[in-house]
Amino acid sequence: MTLKASFPPVARADARVLILGSLPGDRSLAQQRYYAHPQNQFWHLLAPIVGQDLPALSYDDRLAALIAARIALWDVVATARRTGSSDAAIRDAAANDLPALLARLPDLRAVAFNGGSALAIGRPLVADRPVAILALPSSSPLHTIGRVAKQPAWNAIVDYLA
Repeated sequence: MTLKASFPPVARADARVLILGSLPGDRSLAQQRYYAHPQNQFWHLLAPIVGQDLPALSYDDRLAALIAARIALWDVVATARRTGSSDAAIRDAAANDLPALLARLPDLRAVAFNGGSALAIGRPLVADRPVAILALPSSSPLHTIGRVAKQPAWNAIVDYLA
């Protein structure tokens, strides 16, 4: 199994929502971009929330749109061994220092977990913080309920941005 590592956080001090994934998949790691797999629904799910066609933008412009909307982005796993991209294959996970990041985000109102693995690993690390916890259906194409069914849960992010 290959040791894989997450990316640095994308965050500005005025963030109101922090979205946490588990660990970037192989396509994302190869491209050094969050949610790079073309079938991952992440950018599509966030588009109506930020009011921009995120999939049509360059990667840097996508990140800028999130920051402008006061959304931060990171992963709960700093390093882990994993064959392939499935969260079920994560072994020997070491968590990112979520409490340290949260301490640098004084306006934070909610932590949104992108999928069950992110929630299971990350929730204990933020449980003592005075923020709402949002358990979102995974944006991964492996979570097959479809984007339309996922969108209402993701839309809850809007309530914490104002």
